[in-house]
Amino acid sequence: QVQLVESGGGLVQAGGSLRLSCAASGSGFSINTMRWYRQAPGNKRELVAQIARDGRTNYADSVKGRFTISRDNAKITVVLQMNSLKPEDTAVYYCNADVLDIRLTNYWGQGTQVSVSS
Repeated sequence: QVQLVESGGGLVQAGGSLRLSCAASGSGFSINTMRWYRQAPGNKRELVAQIARDGRTNYADSVKGRFTISRDNAKITVVLQMNSLKPEDTAVYYCNADVLDIRLTNYWGQGTQVSVSS
């Protein structure tokens, strides 16, 4: 069984930075695409950024130029560096990954709260 564990959320003032990390635990698997989603109260969960195993990335238009996603395949971690944060970035951020062991399965982390004050 694979678990995704996020860390790094918190409260920051507008213009500040936060770094979210997500580590996968378990053994006998590999991870293809890793993603960060977020969900603000009353809103649908939205894709923030994703990174393929070969390092190709995609970002939501709302975070381009401010957020950077990266991964360490050896440590099976994904990081979201968030700079120039805005109050509208406030949400619960979720790690998501396509895990390949016997078959390809999608996993979610438990979420971490990011709050940006104005």
